[in-house]
Amino acid sequence: MIVLLLEHTHFAWLVLGGLLLVAEMLGGNGYLLWSGVAAVITGLLAWLIPFSWEWQGVLFALLTLLAAWLWWKWLSSRLKQQKPADASLNLRGQQLVGRHFQLDNALVNGRGHMRVGDSSWPVSADDDLAAGTRVKVVAVEGITLRVKAVSK
Repeated sequence: MIVLLLEHTHFAWLVLGGLLLVAEMLGGNGYLLWSGVAAVITGLLAWLIPFSWEWQGVLFALLTLLAAWLWWKWLSSRLKQQKPADASLNLRGQQLVGRHFQLDNALVNGRGHMRVGDSSWPVSADDDLAAGTRVKVVAVEGITLRVKAVSK
């Protein structure tokens, strides 16, 4: 068996590459992908141009490193081209800063609630404000929206 394997090393590389690619499909982290591709390429080259197993091992190692480096370069260039993620994506209150609303209820002692879409938000202001007043959200303090009155 060993003699047969040493005579047909390309078959061993192709099998190893296939197993690594199958394992990559089961895991999906990307760690085995480039080693699997390198093993398949090594197997194909060893089949087309027979050379010693020592050189096949060196070729496999170099191809693995080269493929991983090229993938890293490609991925980092793609990440630089993408727009940065919205910093306030999961901060709903921060998304409301600068927006204008109309108070449904009066603010007493500078505090109250305001409807925003289908939600009710606690609101604070420096002064008491009557219901129907147009306000602008100027800041968020915890879960409380800080507002000030704006003229029409």
